Amino acid sequence: MTQAESDLPFDLAKLDRLAEVAVNVGLGLKEGQELIVTCPSTALPFLRRVVAAAYRAGASLVTPIISDAEITLARYRHAPDGSFDKAPAWLYAGMAEAFEAGAARMAIVADDPMLLADEEPGKVSRAGRANSAAYQPALAKIAGFDINWTIAAFPGQAWAKRMFPDVSAEEAQGKLADAIFAASRLENNDPVEAWAKHNAQLRSRCDWLNEQRFDALHYSGPGTDFTLGLAQDHKWKGGASEAKNGIICNPNIPTEEVFTTPDSRRADGTVRATKPLSHQGAMIEGIEVRFEGGRIVEATCTRGEEVFQELIATDEGASRLGEVALVPHSSPISASGLLYYNTLFDENASCHIAQGQCYSDCFIDGAKLSKEEIAEKGGNSSLIHVDWMIGSGEIDIDGIREDGTRVPVMRGGEWAS
Repeated sequence: MTQAESDLPFDLAKLDRLAEVAVNVGLGLKEGQELIVTCPSTALPFLRRVVAAAYRAGASLVTPIISDAEITLARYRHAPDGSFDKAPAWLYAGMAEAFEAGAARMAIVADDPMLLADEEPGKVSRAGRANSAAYQPALAKIAGFDINWTIAAFPGQAWAKRMFPDVSAEEAQGKLADAIFAASRLENNDPVEAWAKHNAQLRSRCDWLNEQRFDALHYSGPGTDFTLGLAQDHKWKGGASEAKNGIICNPNIPTEEVFTTPDSRRADGTVRATKPLSHQGAMIEGIEVRFEGGRIVEATCTRGEEVFQELIATDEGASRLGEVALVPHSSPISASGLLYYNTLFDENASCHIAQGQCYSDCFIDGAKLSKEEIAEKGGNSSLIHVDWMIGSGEIDIDGIREDGTRVPVMRGGEWAS
């Protein structure tokens, strides 16, 4: 059952503003563009506002694809075993065709991140693997930044109760709404201008990192002594970026990170996660891994280790890294002290790495590179892309140049300069 708008315990005017930010700042939607929106049924009040904002911005057609938590659970509880090796390839092929024709993409997140926590891990893993394989034609357009796309959030009640279990559902939803609105910079009189200033600050960080041309990064801190090579001709990005279709967009609302592509062949040492990872409905905690020659060769977890091991075994690229991101420990999301159980937010509270697929746009002239050329430069390929957090107020990071010179990048989780 979807929640009536009259039952929402927060200011609907702010939801209107969030829709405008998602469409005009997140997507940068242009007149005449089509838009595909994926959305859980719990977020219908937000979806309606997004669709209206998109048409006001000149969208030629908005196509929503709606999921539902109860329908998702019905599969795990009643479907035959063979169901979990299937995925709607026809749907993803159609999305890829739409992206090829110039459509934009928005994903709305709102459901309980732990929805599948009580379901059989093997089925969850198989369904995820099948879905990832089928999604490749569409994902390639997103990972390659061929199109303008964004992710935004709505405070679903079940998600809110996961974060705030000790208060009523209504109060929890109000608290999550306040957190989302603040992280999305809606508290400013002019959120569009606030985003312009924030994007300029992120761009300044990227410019400095790109000028340094570091060959590798070295992380040190509790449980972490880790050297990560950076891909040849890598390019740091963050905040607003221009997609290959020429449209400037913010892929994540909110965002606090600058990121690039590591060399998938050059990761060595040990690294410890500093926050739990919510993945496919399972909570994975206490991640500690050891890398050799770019690959995870040893991994332990205090909770959810079976799920994490299955993740690593997805394919050859799943044990290697496709993204590295830097986020100051003092970021607003970190300062909130909240664990969102959702990567869109939690990754913006902490420096993080991602196992799996790289972003080809994080290379100089990436749009001109073939898959083979990206691989030669160190870019990773995989069915997955899963971020987990390794930053804290106790982490130091040095940039290492080709001649071995070290430059402080972060000290105690904050930018060194």
